[in-house]
Amino acid sequence: MPHASPLFHVKICGVTTPEDAALVARAGADAIGLNFVPGSPRCLAVAAAREVAAAIPAGVLRVGVFAGMPPADILRVVDEVGLDAIQLHGHLGDHPFKDHPLEDDAGPVDPPATCAALRGLPVIRAVRLGDDRQGDRLAAAREWLAAARALGAPAVLALVDASVATATGAGQLGGTGARVDWTAFAAARPLEEPVALAGGLGPETVAEAIRATGVRAVDTASGVESAPGHKDAGRVLAFVAAARSALGLTG
Repeated sequence: MPHASPLFHVKICGVTTPEDAALVARAGADAIGLNFVPGSPRCLAVAAAREVAAAIPAGVLRVGVFAGMPPADILRVVDEVGLDAIQLHGHLGDHPFKDHPLEDDAGPVDPPATCAALRGLPVIRAVRLGDDRQGDRLAAAREWLAAARALGAPAVLALVDASVATATGAGQLGGTGARVDWTAFAAARPLEEPVALAGGLGPETVAEAIRATGVRAVDTASGVESAPGHKDAGRVLAFVAAARSALGLTG
């Protein structure tokens, strides 16, 4: 996979309290994800998210995670909470993107046009390995990312997460603990965008995942929790230390 410079190196997602935000920042993560996906056990109301964001120090990226929310509503949350970047986590979909609604029978969808509607905010796009389509398990991801580039609003990072069924509800699109097929991912033709790896990573596996795939950025939520939405201090510290060491980051 490509080694282009990513937006972050180590992201801890699904942080739900100011205390956990401070913990994650002290551990050395350079990005924190705040979840706004209804149905997720880590979903935050705007008021609670504002308190979490206030505990994140300067220099640590505040990423809002959304699935299927209209761009105007995303922008309202960005302004009210103080977010630095957007992560779109809805289904890629199986139909022409230019005609895709934000919701359809397959669940939440975030079309490429959403990027153009977000005022130039950095957009991270969650993608998944699909069926082998003409030898390309990242075909759907590649099409979505190309469509966003054609609109003049490219995603700044592709986040490869574990595969889910097309009928999966918004609240179960991420943070499930399911793992990406590292071998298939590493064998896939590289995407043009920088890439981060998520999906089932924990302190015990993150270094191996980095070595197996060559990624320069990783993301976890459930892998450092004692319960959904509650971070475990020991696992957070161990995950960040293992990831930073495998990535060759010092200081």
